[in-house]
Amino acid sequence: MIPDSARLALPSEAGAIAALQRRGWSQSMPEELARDVLGSVGLEEMTASWAQAIARPPLAQFRVLVAVSDDGVVGFAALGPSDDPDAEAGVDGLVAEFVIDPDAQRRGHGSRLLHACVDTLRADGFRRATWWVRSSDDVVRTFLIDAGWGADGAHTEVALAEDGPRLKLVRLHTAID
Repeated sequence: MIPDSARLALPSEAGAIAALQRRGWSQSMPEELARDVLGSVGLEEMTASWAQAIARPPLAQFRVLVAVSDDGVVGFAALGPSDDPDAEAGVDGLVAEFVIDPDAQRRGHGSRLLHACVDTLRADGFRRATWWVRSSDDVVRTFLIDAGWGADGAHTEVALAEDGPRLKLVRLHTAID
């Protein structure tokens, strides 16, 4: 393992990714929504899903990347083709999930992982990258804007249940060709 780097994830890292995702969601989502989401799926099930995504991705252009340090996996990202209704096939890639361990933030791991995401999407032939961000997440939005991303005007709301708490999202994008 090369410390302080970003690379493709290994199937053996699925458990670390699942645990990191649970910690990230519990800290980044509104409390009620995090409780609902995390209560609906267990760590073992999440680990199995990540192992499957890494070893046998659903699409050839689906990738799971990790940020690593001397302490092991400190962040991860999931990438692939955008499935947005207005996405252009073969052009629009998506950063679907991006989490840096709160204890490892502000050490360059996020920037390294972001660069690896863009490099990987570009290598897979995409010319634009998109990312859905919580509308209230000023930290991530500022991080992306400082890296050259911008809002494209798209927004949505998601919820686990029709009558459950809703999460407002805005889409950012950047040219990567």
